[in-house]
Amino acid sequence: MTDVEEARARLDLTDARVVEAYRIAEALVFASSEPVSRNYLAARLPGDTDIDAIMAALQEDYAERGVHLVRIDGHWAFRTAPDLSFMLRDGNEEPKKLSRAALEVLAIIAYHQPVTRAEIEEVRGVQTSKGTLDVLMEAGWVRFRGRRRTPGRPVTFGTTLDFLDQFGLDEIRDLPGLEELRGAGLLSGRIPANFNIPSPNDDELDDEEDPLTQMDLEELGLLTPGGAGDE
Repeated sequence: MTDVEEARARLDLTDARVVEAYRIAEALVFASSEPVSRNYLAARLPGDTDIDAIMAALQEDYAERGVHLVRIDGHWAFRTAPDLSFMLRDGNEEPKKLSRAALEVLAIIAYHQPVTRAEIEEVRGVQTSKGTLDVLMEAGWVRFRGRRRTPGRPVTFGTTLDFLDQFGLDEIRDLPGLEELRGAGLLSGRIPANFNIPSPNDDELDDEEDPLTQMDLEELGLLTPGGAGDE
């Protein structure tokens, strides 16, 4: 029995309170413009609600519908079923394509995060323009994480919830591994014997990072001097 099946089996759908919690959770996710967290649901559902079981039931019930309930790094959202997404595209709208440089930088950040600009350039072997990073940050796929505890205290970069959402990943550790990339033809069969794909860190700062301060945010343009963040 899978985790989803086990969670679903815990639900007593003859209990009116469970049914009501199911309906509330469905409405909360449906009404939100952003993926909702477990804490968000817990604050709005009855205290004795088995949230994992409720969300597992919802996910299963929507599995064959036009929209699916998906989990994105511990958050929940409704998304168009993958096989129907082409129906909702505007035929006159040209999809934005990332440059090769932007794709390389995005891949390095995704797999090596937390990573500094200097480390990105070391992996690529060439300088990375500020414009390339700006494109990825404007897309909402890359963010500033913190500052590395090394001389100069460089800023570290990481991916975002929107990145996971865009690429259909539950969590960053769902990125394809070495064998999957090789099987998809994305890696040459002659890769070095010592080549490996790192396991990226999650949102938590590691032992070599410090959180960004208000002064850091102002310096990076994320806060107006002495004020709140830009809307």
